[in-house]
Amino acid sequence: MNTHKPSFKDTLTIGLMLFALYFGAGNLIFPSFLGQNAGSNVWIAVAGFLITGVGLPLLGFLSLALSGKDDVQQLADGAGKLFGLIFSIILYLAIGPFFAIPRTGNVSFEIGVHPFVPAGSEKIALFVFTILFFTLTYFLARNPGKIVDVIGKYLAPIKLTLILIIIGVAIAWPMGAYQAPIGDYDTKSFFNSFQQGYLTLDTIASFAFGMVVLQAVRAKGAKTKKEVTSMGIKASLISMVLLMFIYGSLAYMGATSVSQIGYVENGAQVLAKVSAFYFGTYGNLVLGITIIVSCLTTSVGLTVATASFFNKIYPKIAIKRYVLVIAIFSAIIANLGLTQLLAVSMPVLMVIYPMVICLVILVLTNGLHGGSKPIYQLSMFFTFCVSLFDGFKTAGWDFASGIQAFYAAYLPWDNVGLGWIIPALCGGILGYIITRIKGKTTET
Repeated sequence: MNTHKPSFKDTLTIGLMLFALYFGAGNLIFPSFLGQNAGSNVWIAVAGFLITGVGLPLLGFLSLALSGKDDVQQLADGAGKLFGLIFSIILYLAIGPFFAIPRTGNVSFEIGVHPFVPAGSEKIALFVFTILFFTLTYFLARNPGKIVDVIGKYLAPIKLTLILIIIGVAIAWPMGAYQAPIGDYDTKSFFNSFQQGYLTLDTIASFAFGMVVLQAVRAKGAKTKKEVTSMGIKASLISMVLLMFIYGSLAYMGATSVSQIGYVENGAQVLAKVSAFYFGTYGNLVLGITIIVSCLTTSVGLTVATASFFNKIYPKIAIKRYVLVIAIFSAIIANLGLTQLLAVSMPVLMVIYPMVICLVILVLTNGLHGGSKPIYQLSMFFTFCVSLFDGFKTAGWDFASGIQAFYAAYLPWDNVGLGWIIPALCGGILGYIITRIKGKTTET
């Protein structure tokens, strides 16, 4: 029996773990590139990015913690048991071995190793690297009970230190002054950055990481729902404060870099050129280590969360075997290449992401509608009716171009990927009316 009383040190360790899980390579890349393009509008852009890159993931975690549920399946059960099962399986496969986990290995290679690989040897080097990367992921993830110590006490401080070295130097000795914003960042800085944060996919990951955090909180001695919720929220706030600080710093670094390195094609190049500017030949080495550690912590966290979820569905297979299968499958998928991985996976993610946000809102407003099943079902269904065609559009499928054109013409905010909001609200209102009618019928 665990008689240990959770301390602030325990909360801090879990908070650092959650920060390390969220802060993968994509989170390093987006803010720095955003800063370059936003220029003098950088802080308006940062505000938009923080809403979706920090605010929504925090709400996702809070919806899980405050509900008293253990995972996203139980949250989605509000729309029906079958829906909850299917939706959660699709979600975990998308942020697990089908996309997010393989991407950690692929991005680690592209930024951390590829610059040092001789031309013509890329495929062999990628194969060798992914085998090593996911072997290490397997050994770190095979014991979920140790994830707090491994990530919170060791990997997170290493990652944070390396990141702070890069941004600390950039803040202390800025490369130059802000430039004028370019492209849509001149007039649409807020909404452009809002979409960038949306595409980090951290809101989806918040359910997976939330389960890991709540397990860790209980392992540290929290027993009652109040203790678990309180400690979980404090840990999540620690991680989010760190994320806000680093996102803002990276954006500032990008915004002040243009006069020295010019405009580049993506955030990875911003980081590479800034690191080389400040640290010379050691710049790529520092950046490479930072990226690999960042991706490794995310890979371990997602592997543990995915394995734990499937073990819960089918407990006859041990978690360690799920971890092994996920690691092997992820290594295979990673070798397809990042471009192909994005092309196949992004349409699926564009379908489920709005549904995740809708689910978060429904759970957080549960006290207002009492968990009404018609409200859950119709809000989620109407959201799906819009997000499905966003997925088609992302995939380049034009067989439903008429419906897409209709949405673009009549749905507010469809041009910024938020066309699902009004249909979701209408679904909720219709569900409320049905609930009231059913209630009155029952009474009579």
